[in-house]
Amino acid sequence: MGHGHPLRGRQGRLSSLLRFLLGLLAAAACGAAFADAGENAFQPTLGQPGKDVIWVPTPETLVEKMLDMARVMREDYVVDLGSGDGRMVIAAAKRGARSLGVEFNPEMVELARRSAAAQGVAERARFVQGDMFEADVSNATVLALFLLPHNLRRLTGKFLDMKPGSRIVSNAFPIDGWEADEVGMAAGDCGNWCTALLYIVPARVAGTWRMPQGELRIEQNFQRLSGELVSGGTRAPLANPTLSGDRIGFTIGVTQFVGRVRGDAMSGEATGAHHGQWKAIRTGGHDH
Repeated sequence: MGHGHPLRGRQGRLSSLLRFLLGLLAAAACGAAFADAGENAFQPTLGQPGKDVIWVPTPETLVEKMLDMARVMREDYVVDLGSGDGRMVIAAAKRGARSLGVEFNPEMVELARRSAAAQGVAERARFVQGDMFEADVSNATVLALFLLPHNLRRLTGKFLDMKPGSRIVSNAFPIDGWEADEVGMAAGDCGNWCTALLYIVPARVAGTWRMPQGELRIEQNFQRLSGELVSGGTRAPLANPTLSGDRIGFTIGVTQFVGRVRGDAMSGEATGAHHGQWKAIRTGGHDH
């Protein structure tokens, strides 16, 4: 769009926000019927309809909170899908990051470009006219988004194809089925839009892995894991499994394993009953 609560309370809050956006959309549609076609430079209207979204700007305090949560640094490449007036992209560029805004409305694109130039970050803040569902985000290290739940749902497959460890930060709305790694609240004047949700893209670790200790079987739901080690006629469950980006950890018996995932191989350090290096090779299956 532009830019821990109890579950029941959070769902009610999200429903209220959706109703608020629908009200803005209706008001904008009525206003458009009486719009004056003047010669002034384009200025967006709160709630104006777009191809897949409506325009509601993210409060500046939440923009900064979202970039803080995503730990945006000079080395990052930040992409905003549905970038609106460009404020998220421009704020990321001010932190030294390369940034890109993808926006369907060409007038919004030009507005964002003028704003980036006026704020001295045009070299690092780029804007293109395009469809967010067709955009290439494979090289992005951070996605900063203000999108409705159904948009996020359509984009989830694209999110999971990003490099493990990439960060996705969303204004207000969660990604269905994916538990946020962090939820934060902006301080100051943020109106209805004060909540940010951070997701860290997990490595794909589901499947069967061969280890010297036996056959490791892992089931995966985003960053949540379960599984077991099968060795001979015995089965030992994975205890306390964790996954953050490409960093994995789990316990089997009294041995703790930590390591990194690299495609169909993972390796690291074992401590506890058994000390030393460990390695596993995937022999089948790798779906979330």
